[in-house]
Amino acid sequence: MQYETIFFDLDHTLWDFEKNSHEALTELADKHKLIEKGVSSLDSFISEYFTINELLWEEYRMGAISKESLRYERFYRTLKKYEIEDLHLAKRFGEDYVSISPYKTHLFPHSVDILNYLNEKYSLHIITNGFEEVQHLKLKNCKLDHYFTEVITSERSGYKKPDERMFHFSLEAAGATPQKSLMIGDSLEADIVGAQNVGIDQVYFNPTANSHSTILTYEIKSLAELKNFL
Repeated sequence: MQYETIFFDLDHTLWDFEKNSHEALTELADKHKLIEKGVSSLDSFISEYFTINELLWEEYRMGAISKESLRYERFYRTLKKYEIEDLHLAKRFGEDYVSISPYKTHLFPHSVDILNYLNEKYSLHIITNGFEEVQHLKLKNCKLDHYFTEVITSERSGYKKPDERMFHFSLEAAGATPQKSLMIGDSLEADIVGAQNVGIDQVYFNPTANSHSTILTYEIKSLAELKNFL
């Protein structure tokens, strides 16, 4: 297949969400003195947060929770696990998190190398459910923004992956066709099945080798493997 256009997811695919988030949460836990307030350990707090955050992002994708609510509700629910029912603290924590996390710059291995390689051969774009202002900051601070012509967020398109309309919007914005496009992402539902539903070939980025039964175009554990077929 002779591709012309490549769409990347950002979080968990290029931008190392877990590492960056862990760093931001560590700083904020100290700032807001969570241990003094009753959090048993920082590691347990971060683990609880990751679980709750993933559930709430699923609700956000389904339209069951707003962006504004998501920003603080994930911290409110996490703090409640430690019997800290403080909405004001959760909102301040949420505001601080959105302020500092986009400035964290940990990327998955080979991100810059593979983007340099692909940039000479393909038109590159981002499709992300992440918040508009946050995703642009991440790309800029990681010095990745110049690789991507279009950055299509759920707020910009009005839809969220895996909604077919977001992929159609992205194809139109990029001036691309499904037959000549490829989607690279870490989420089987949002990225892979979403792309399949509009006829776009897919690359499942699966660095932890999660087992699954989804039939897809390509699967990789390392971004460097993209050179094997692109």
